[in-house]
Parts: sequence; C-alpha cells; structure tokens
Amino acid sequence: MAQVMEFKLPDLGEGLTEAEIVRWLVAVGDVVAIDQPVVEVETAKAMVEVPCPYGGVVTARFGEEGTELPVGAPLITVAVGAQVLPGDTAAPVEGAAGSADAPRPLIGYGSDDSRPARRRRVRPVTAAVSAPIAPAVPVAPAAPAAPAAPVAPAVPVAPVAAAGPVPVISPLVRKLARDGGIDLRGLAGSGPEGLIMRADVEAALAALRAPAAPVAAAIAPVAVQGERVPLKGVRGAVADKLSRSRREIPDATCWVDADATELMAARAAMNAVGGPKISVLALLARICTAALAKYPELNSTVDLAANEIVRLPSVNLGFAAQTERGLMVPVVRDAHAMNPEALSAEFARLTELARGGKLSPADLTGGTFTLNNYGVFGVDGSTPIINHPEAAMLGVGRIMAKPWVHRGELAVRQVVQLSLTFDHRVCDGGTAGGFLRYVADCVESPAVLLRSL
Repeated sequence: MAQVMEFKLPDLGEGLTEAEIVRWLVAVGDVVAIDQPVVEVETAKAMVEVPCPYGGVVTARFGEEGTELPVGAPLITVAVGAQVLPGDTAAPVEGAAGSADAPRPLIGYGSDDSRPARRRRVRPVTAAVSAPIAPAVPVAPAAPAAPAAPVAPAVPVAPVAAAGPVPVISPLVRKLARDGGIDLRGLAGSGPEGLIMRADVEAALAALRAPAAPVAAAIAPVAVQGERVPLKGVRGAVADKLSRSRREIPDATCWVDADATELMAARAAMNAVGGPKISVLALLARICTAALAKYPELNSTVDLAANEIVRLPSVNLGFAAQTERGLMVPVVRDAHAMNPEALSAEFARLTELARGGKLSPADLTGGTFTLNNYGVFGVDGSTPIINHPEAAMLGVGRIMAKPWVHRGELAVRQVVQLSLTFDHRVCDGGTAGGFLRYVADCVESPAVLLRSL
C-alpha cells in the first residue's frame, strides 16, 4: 500500500504568512519527482515556483487558482512508493523514514512546522444526484412612484444550484458577500464548474446599489461609492514597510544641487571604447559605495531590543524598480566589491527579473542602503522614506540642462538634485551633510572618486 504524503505550503521566509495560487503545474494523477515544482504562487514579495519534497503520484490538490493559502495549509498529497489505484484511501503520514522518496529540505525555505499534519483521506468526488432550485436573493419592492418607473434589476441567480456546499472557496469573496448582504446560494458563478468569483459578488452588489427610479434619484442623491482596492500582495507589503519606517525612524532629509556635466561626459567616454554599456545608475552606485566607506554610520541598522547601532561590514545596495506589480527594491549584494561594469550587469539582471515577477525573496531582502532614482519619472526632487530597517536612502532627480555658474561664468550645464534621508539616531547632520557633499563632489568631478579608490 502506498503512503500518501501531505505537502503543505512551506515557510517562504522573511515573515511571509500567506501566498496566492497563481498556476498549478501538475494535475491529479501526474507523476512528480522529488523537488519538482508543482505550483506557482505569488507572495507579497515575488512570484515563486514551489517544489515538492516527495516523489510519487499526485492524489489531490487543495485550492484553485486565485486562492490565498496560509503557510502550513495543505497544497497537495502524493502517493509515495507505489502506484495509486482508484479507491485507494491510504491515510497520509508525515515523512517515511528510510524511503528513497522521503522528503528533503527545500532549499531557500524556512523549516517546516514540526507538528503532525491533520490526517486526510483521498476520495473520488461525485456529483450530487439531485439539485434543488436555489432561492433567489430577495429584492426590495420598488418605492411608490410614477407607474412607468423602472424597477431595480434583480441580483443574478442560478437557475439550478448544486446540492451541498456553496461553490465558493475564497474567504474574501465570502466576507464581501456577507458584508453586502448577498446570499451566495442565489448567485451563478462565472468560474470553473460554477465557482463563485469576486466579480460575481461585485456585480450583485452593483445591481443592489442601482437606484430604483430616476425620479427618486433626482429627489434623494445617492452617496457615491468609491472603488475599494485591498491592501494586499505587493501593495500591502509596501504599505506595511513604509508605515513601520515612519513609526520607528526619526528621519531627516538634506539635499543639494550638483553639476553632473563631467559625470555624463565620463560615462560617454567609458562607453565609447566598446564593451558592455555602463549605466548612470551604476556610476551613482559606485559613488555611493565609496561614500559609505568614508561614512560607515549610514550603512547600519538600529537594534531596538539591544539598544545598539549595528554598523554593517558589507554594502548590500537596494535600488527602487517600478514594475506593473508595484514598487520593488531588489538588492545587489556586496556592491562595494563591484566595478561600474559589474554593477550595470547586476542592475540589468535584477530589473528584468523584477519586471517579469520572478524575483525570489532573497533578491528582495538584506539591503543595507538604498539608491532611489526617481528622476526616471521626470521629477527633480523628493524626500524619500527610508527602507526599514536601513539607516539612509539617497534620492536622485532628473539630470537636465539648467543655467549654472561654471568657472565664474554663466553657462548651461547638466544639473541634478541629490537628496539624502537618514536615521537621526545613527548620526547627526554633520555626518549626513559630509556624505551628501562627498557624493555631490564625485558627481561634479569624477576624479574625486579616483582619489579614494
């Protein structure tokens, strides 16, 4: 008899507590190998393919695409050690000792919960024999008005509903219906096999909100219902992080305008000799790492529990990348050890992963200092919010032609605004000002950077 192993959604690290199923990569009855990806999930940080630590035949899947599951919830069951025959109801067990298909730790994930999993039997699903007619959602009668006044549209109902549980799996959909007074038994689901989706409930709510008659609407204005966007996924993670930064970090910002003409000329000369192109962001990153070597206070974090400032030995440089999924901050590890060419290549690689939603949790964590080039949005200045738990962030505006006094004469130069937001607990204004002035000096005269190498 095969042993049916239950594989639960693993701890994806960095405090992530849930994930949404984006796409199943296997079906019931498929044969899977150890560490083969079985499902693609989306966390608050990235899209991740989850490998299964068991090898065998998939006997059950838990959750449809679009379902949010908490860490530790069952994902699939796999029959290990023998072919599963129809009607096999072997109970799942945790970890077969000595088996060749025994689970192995998943690289990059946190340790699994040591508590025994709930025992589950795998049974074939059969359709109900009879299906009573689902009751329609009650619709309030139209208020007395002119005889020709139209009646509010009724909530869509299913002509026939299957016996048994209401076909809805998302707790968010259930809550939305409950808060809006919608009876899910009367809705026709637009999802697979009649599954009730969020759009179905929202359509029913819109129908209930429709005014009963144009005359009534003219007499009693209806309150405008704004669009509600859940703070979840990437947007929710960004909101939590920025709110925590504002709550915990006493930040301050200083800024300066700098003449970037010589920096842009140096970049053009470097790219003219052939080879991989060097980006402006890479040159600014190299300047940042040199400045952090002179002012290590800004490459630190505050340990509140120990009441200590922790100065970090390596510069893991985060950079802001805007994607269709929202703001991402990929991290270039050991940036202080890279030259501009290597930094350009790493920025390009991480940006491509970010836009494709393929960054791993490790790519988005562990930063010690952030470089934010908001000039790509066509703006000159900003007061960045520190990327908690870091101690500082350098913001860079657009580089544009402006009148500038150069060598005692008015000239048109390429000018950029630089702003530094810093944690006032780790240093005072003198240190922050010294860091920013050094960065500006390197921008205005790249030879300053050569003297520090």
